[in-house]
Amino acid sequence: MTTYRIGVIGLGQRIAHMLAAMQEVGWNLDLAGYVDPAPVGRPILEAAGIPMGRSFPTPAELMKGGPFDLLMLGAPNHLHFEHLAFALDQGAPIFAEKPIVRTEAETEALAGRLAATGAPPIYVGLVMRSLPIVQEVLARIDGGDLGELVSIDATEHLPPEHGGYLARNWRRRQEWGGSYLLDKVVHDFDVFGRMVGARPARVASFGGRRIFTAERADPPRTWEDGSAAYALRDAGWAGANDAFQSDMDVTDHQVAIVEYANDVRLSFHANSHTSLTERRWYAAGTEGTLIADLVRNKLMVRRALFRGRPEKIEYGGVTADAHNGADQAMAQDLLAALEGRAAFPVSPYESMEAGLTVMAIDRAMEGRQVVDCGPMWARYDAARSGVGEQRLADEVL
Repeated sequence: MTTYRIGVIGLGQRIAHMLAAMQEVGWNLDLAGYVDPAPVGRPILEAAGIPMGRSFPTPAELMKGGPFDLLMLGAPNHLHFEHLAFALDQGAPIFAEKPIVRTEAETEALAGRLAATGAPPIYVGLVMRSLPIVQEVLARIDGGDLGELVSIDATEHLPPEHGGYLARNWRRRQEWGGSYLLDKVVHDFDVFGRMVGARPARVASFGGRRIFTAERADPPRTWEDGSAAYALRDAGWAGANDAFQSDMDVTDHQVAIVEYANDVRLSFHANSHTSLTERRWYAAGTEGTLIADLVRNKLMVRRALFRGRPEKIEYGGVTADAHNGADQAMAQDLLAALEGRAAFPVSPYESMEAGLTVMAIDRAMEGRQVVDCGPMWARYDAARSGVGEQRLADEVL
């Protein structure tokens, strides 16, 4: 069996969980080196029995410890473009955590960079693409089970502990993570774009902070059994002590409306502090409807003119983090891609387009207006064709 020699830039919790999942599904891996002055993923690797490898002060020094069969990028989002720009020059395949980059300018610069020849493959950690329930949803839509897709209603409602973690973690700040939707919900908008088969034409959005705010001076801090609340996870790099007194500047709830270029319409509702958690997609077509419950890992489908019981599929494997085995499934997909047995489920271009969709939604919210996405797609397509590549890269760096 091939041993994969791996170098990591940014050994955070997500990359550590991914490495643990890779080992769990049978990878023979060697974490040969990493760059991270304070690797918060260390406890996860120790629990999985994965040796940390050698610590390097900089990415350039890390490469002197190569060669590597895979470079894994897991630093906070504001460093993604810098690390990708470096990794693309090294030649090794790249696994990059989502969102692939944080801003429109970075997206255009990366699109231009990828337009150049010789770029190594990039595999982006949009983990939901690897879930069997998501693959079944796409197969049903592609197969015509719903007829023509007309509209989608979707939600993601997090439990209080998860929302509290985000309010303490570096993701609380736009300068580090981008927006709440970009970091947390870009998964969903990636899949929606794939379901619809078109790009957004117009978007609108409303959102803000009403939960994790300093004005809530004395919120309840314990569960009904007296155990401490909002303290489930280590806040990690640049963490804040208090979810309600932090310097958070991203939304804690948001709604969005999207009209795609092929006239499919979507509504989305996100809330980071709910007592009834939900991640649900309701897709209605001319010939049928499906409901995908991503928390409980259940799918329900019925034809429009059918009075019998709907078809129900329960996938099981429900986990506390609601990933439901997605990390392990993505680890298998990544290995298959590296071995040339199958294409990875999502391309870097699809990842960039999902990110741009969310960025347009956030612009609509901030500007209190309906945003026409046409100019954004024109700039992206020009960059992807190689127009202005060096100018864009210089502006970002």
